[in-house]
Amino acid sequence: MSPFTRNRVLKTADDVKRLAERLAQCPDVTRFDEGQHKEAWALADSFADLEDSCRAFLDDQLPKLVDENLKPEETCDVLLEIGEEFRHILYHIIEQQKSYKYLVPEGTTLS
Repeated sequence: MSPFTRNRVLKTADDVKRLAERLAQCPDVTRFDEGQHKEAWALADSFADLEDSCRAFLDDQLPKLVDENLKPEETCDVLLEIGEEFRHILYHIIEQQKSYKYLVPEGTTLS
């Protein structure tokens, strides 16, 4: 079994759909709905992607980084992989949904 499926919470599209439907019942979520943007769906999708990114970092990249047999050039590669995973996490916090925008200083975007 892959480490990415072993402990997953959001395993299927139906899991994400059920989460979105549950979130859509929360007024603190739906207050961010605007036009085509449905915050419950944005959050559910973000949480699914964040779960993937966190598992990639914790289950794959961090263990590689602490491996004593890792060569210096491999260390640089893993650091780049981690940076890309963190960039992906930041996208989901800064750009995709609105509920957690308060965590980031106003005007902050990914470049």
